[in-house]
Amino acid sequence: QVELVESGGGLVRPGGSLRLSCAASGDLSSICAMRWYRQASGPQREMVATMTLSGTLIEYADSVKGRFTISRDNAKNTLYLEMNNLKPEDTAVYYCNAGEAAGYQYWGRGTQVTVAS
Repeated sequence: QVELVESGGGLVRPGGSLRLSCAASGDLSSICAMRWYRQASGPQREMVATMTLSGTLIEYADSVKGRFTISRDNAKNTLYLEMNNLKPEDTAVYYCNAGEAAGYQYWGRGTQVTVAS
């Protein structure tokens, strides 16, 4: 079982920055990739950034390329999302996700990011 806990969300002005953290605990041996998703109004979650645990593959949604950076600290079992030049359309609940090679997905409870003046 894997537990994911996000933190770091909040209210920020357009152009500002935030760093989200996702602390992972439990048996991580089967996890092959970790991702950040976000969900604004509506039921669909958008994949924002993904990283394989080997570090060989990193991908971003086109909407955040050049502004967001995904990284991880293996010693702390923590995934990060550095968000710069935030825009109002980045407002959403941001979720941490961990995926097994067999396909099972784990989710955190999310952290709210609001970009407004």
